[in-house]
Amino acid sequence: MPAHAGDFDPSRVAHLVGPFAPVTEEVDAVDLHVEGRLPDELDGVYIRNGPNPRFTPIGSYLYPIDGDGMLHGVWMSQGRARYRNRFVRTPAMRAEEKAGRALWGGLESMVLPGKDQVGAELADTFKPLPDVNVVEHAGRLLALAESDCPYRMAPDLDTRGKETFDSRLPAGITAHPKVDPVTGEMAVFCYALEPPYLTWSLIGQDGVVTRGPTPVEGVADASMIHDMALTSRYLVLVLAPAFFDLEAAMSGGSFLAWRPERGTRIALIPRDGGPVRWADDEAFWLWHTVNAFDAPNGHVVLDYVQWPSLDLGGGAVGGTAHSGLTRAVVDPAAGSVRRTRLDDARVELPRVDDRVLGRPHRRIGVAAGSGRRAGLIAGEYDALRWYDIDSAGTGAGSTAAATTTTTTVLWDAGDLAVGEPAFAPTPGSGDEAGGHWLAFATNRTDGESWLLVLPADDPAQGPVARIRIPVRVPLGLHGVWLPTDE
Repeated sequence: MPAHAGDFDPSRVAHLVGPFAPVTEEVDAVDLHVEGRLPDELDGVYIRNGPNPRFTPIGSYLYPIDGDGMLHGVWMSQGRARYRNRFVRTPAMRAEEKAGRALWGGLESMVLPGKDQVGAELADTFKPLPDVNVVEHAGRLLALAESDCPYRMAPDLDTRGKETFDSRLPAGITAHPKVDPVTGEMAVFCYALEPPYLTWSLIGQDGVVTRGPTPVEGVADASMIHDMALTSRYLVLVLAPAFFDLEAAMSGGSFLAWRPERGTRIALIPRDGGPVRWADDEAFWLWHTVNAFDAPNGHVVLDYVQWPSLDLGGGAVGGTAHSGLTRAVVDPAAGSVRRTRLDDARVELPRVDDRVLGRPHRRIGVAAGSGRRAGLIAGEYDALRWYDIDSAGTGAGSTAAATTTTTTVLWDAGDLAVGEPAFAPTPGSGDEAGGHWLAFATNRTDGESWLLVLPADDPAQGPVARIRIPVRVPLGLHGVWLPTDE
């Protein structure tokens, strides 16, 4: 056990207090209080996942990697709303509930319970952490972990059990699969600590795995890859130089090593199974992609939030980190990358209209810093920001990146700490401005939480409706809008 494990004081962890502090009560509530008017066209449920320790953590706690999953759902119909939250109950959580305390330490601590505490099946295993994202595909509602099996959830958010896709993907997937809105196919990847270090798979719109775990050629080390992008031709994976170092972890150091001299590599993996195309670049890190698409000249355009190094728990591995919205244009033939910073603002958790995933997009929503509040930590934002990007010239030639123009609007959230914005399109509308943006927010002064509803055609005006949530919703990660008619 690392020497620091017994010195851990959870009360001193910024991501366990304030707007991040976990909640343990599971709540059902109907006829929620609404300020303003809830649009009639919002008919469905918004579900969001995020780290929420069931018991006081032991050993260590590293945001956003550690923490039990909790789903928060707000169902809306005919101008009314109801709420339900539920833990994602893994076998490890059930064992801890039986014991009445945490038995597993955070990933950095390597604290693992023995057979006498949890039985032979769970002894000396790592705790599943399906606390990052939630998606629906082929009738399956999935709570997703960082490179592990997701957990299938019932429509009412109760846990059904581990999802292995009919045993075709026993090692699991990562937390950011991408669903092609045209074909209905879901693309996934998974990284591992042993060879093959990186694999990818395809799942048909009927939920059947059509391409099982396929090793990505040219990957010789275990590295962390949080997100991916999808085009009509490629899976796009960005391999930053964040390598796993178990020897250092066992001796009390970081389990991830930042090695900028190795640079960042971008893999373009043909969806038809063809040879992987690689492009090399200087070192940078990304948590989240925005979207990607194929340009007319064969280049691949990738929008993402760029960091100079990996940032975990608010402390950079390899340097002081600051994010920015960036566009990369990858030439598969030359193996080259041309990057353009679209905005230097502090942003994260980017989203687009899911109906344009893999195709050219115009509008991007992000959580952002307003610039007026000092001391915001990783994952904490006090504004929402939107971009309108004119990509008409992208891919036409060597000046593609330069011809991209961007306009932005900002809504300052005041005393609210806001999370990821998710887009809920108006039924029948093919316009990226036809719909609403949804985001959870918590008031720093009184701890009250709200679901905000902002109009996509003019989000700078602020919410047209605020739904009062009867329990505080900790700042978390990713969510999904599921319309009733689907």
